[in-house]
Amino acid sequence: MDAILVRLERARRALSRFTMIPFLIRLGIAVAGILAMSVSWPPSLLASQFFLPIAIVAVYPAFVPRGRGATVAALVAVAGWLVDTAGFDARVALWRVLAIATLLYLGHSLTALAAVLPYDAVVNVDVVGNWLARAFAVVIVSAVLTVGALGLTADLAGGAFLIATLVGLAGAVGATMLIARLLRRT
Repeated sequence: MDAILVRLERARRALSRFTMIPFLIRLGIAVAGILAMSVSWPPSLLASQFFLPIAIVAVYPAFVPRGRGATVAALVAVAGWLVDTAGFDARVALWRVLAIATLLYLGHSLTALAAVLPYDAVVNVDVVGNWLARAFAVVIVSAVLTVGALGLTADLAGGAFLIATLVGLAGAVGATMLIARLLRRT
């Protein structure tokens, strides 16, 4: 019983030292997670008893940003999208794919910021503003490239599309090998 009381006192002390910017960052993680899950999972499952476990997985990275919670939450969101499209025969809509990707990226990016930012840190708003501006720039560029690539698929049907796919796959494998080699050096 004493161990529980010690942990509760430690949690109360930590909550009393929370500053506004780290709190808002963690709130952003939770909101992005909940929105990603609500866009990806079928509405009938979200309106059932499965909502609570899905919501817990979605907000867990906000409480423990240094763990693997963001990865697990992203995988659960993708699993929800697969369940909805494959299991419930939902139509694959571009807005939905872009929304899921955007929310997962923003949640993951904010989780990375929260992981290096103590909960009681005094942070300038410009730091978070610049972080979010870069994240939104990545989201916008990715969305434009995705829509452009989808527009090109009609023009590149057949052999040219296969060659472009293989070249892209070779580039991805090459980049992965380069990153792995650079990581081994350090």
